[in-house]
Amino acid sequence: MGMLAAVITVSDRSAAGLRADASGPVAAELLRAAGFDVGEATVVPDGADSVEQALRAAIGAGARLVVTTGGTGLSPRDETPEGTARVLERAVPGIAEELRRIGAAAKPAGMLSRGLSGIAGGALIVNLAGSPHAVASGMPVVLSVAWHVIDQLSGGDHP
Repeated sequence: MGMLAAVITVSDRSAAGLRADASGPVAAELLRAAGFDVGEATVVPDGADSVEQALRAAIGAGARLVVTTGGTGLSPRDETPEGTARVLERAVPGIAEELRRIGAAAKPAGMLSRGLSGIAGGALIVNLAGSPHAVASGMPVVLSVAWHVIDQLSGGDHP
């Protein structure tokens, strides 16, 4: 059994059953391929409260890596960063900065993502934009440092 990870998809339409979750399964599959133990994505509606509750539940269940998809844009209901900020104990801005950099390289709107990254309760939390492409391009960034972060949070020494 690998290290526990969780995926949270933030989407009003997917939570209401009006649209299938296309991005959460991409994140979950890439986490499994990297050796993490992860179930199906949890789908919650947009809004800071639902994001905060889902993050706290995932960390409480023992997840050491939590990836969110969706709710990072500028629409009035896009409050994933606000909900995440309520949970984070320490920011790790370099991950979010790199995600914005590669997103903007793909298309200018990528720089509009407001996603956060940081540490809470011994877990790394990273907000990804909600498109399957953003998840597929962002997960390698997350996975490039995830095991190192988890090792550091567990008291590991620097290599």
